[in-house]
Amino acid sequence: MSRFTGSTWKISRRLGYSISETGKELKKRPYAPGQHGQRRSKSSDYGTQLHEKQKVRFTYGVSEKQFRKTFEEANTRVGIHGENFLKLLESRLDNVVYRLGLAKTRAQARQLVNHGHFLVDGKKVDIPSYRVVPGQKIQLKEASRNLKVVLEALEAQYGSVDFVSFDKETMTGVFARYPERNEILQEINEQLIVEFYNR
Repeated sequence: MSRFTGSTWKISRRLGYSISETGKELKKRPYAPGQHGQRRSKSSDYGTQLHEKQKVRFTYGVSEKQFRKTFEEANTRVGIHGENFLKLLESRLDNVVYRLGLAKTRAQARQLVNHGHFLVDGKKVDIPSYRVVPGQKIQLKEASRNLKVVLEALEAQYGSVDFVSFDKETMTGVFARYPERNEILQEINEQLIVEFYNR
């Protein structure tokens, strides 16, 4: 399955979870879209696990293939599988750009990275899935520092967290460390995703 490009608000309503992490999608109509959206339906164990997986996949905006590949890589690392998985997703370049506050959404961050607006440790990187490691510096290119979308995002300060730091003077951010589990996606039960793939 390719990456989803439709309405993220419909997806959020269907999942009952704000994939933008702002909660805006569910404020007006906190129920599933469509004619039967307000009906209650019991979910099987499989359905519950799939539901949780889709919440995370749509939050980070990755394809099923990328998602599965990252999950399998997390299993090769020391530590708790589910937590390692979320940390790997958080260390994607497009997500780090979003966390630095340089984009309003992850989709916008992905587009900025694709267009080559960022340097990682002084080298141009235009691959959204590029894995950033702690200590690396992410810098906006000189020619891109007055981009309207970036300035608007910085003004609004979307998605800023403690495991990254940003200097507005030099337009440089640092991915200081991998996040602690309690710093990201607190409503998500990653163990259900592990169970889904291990079923």
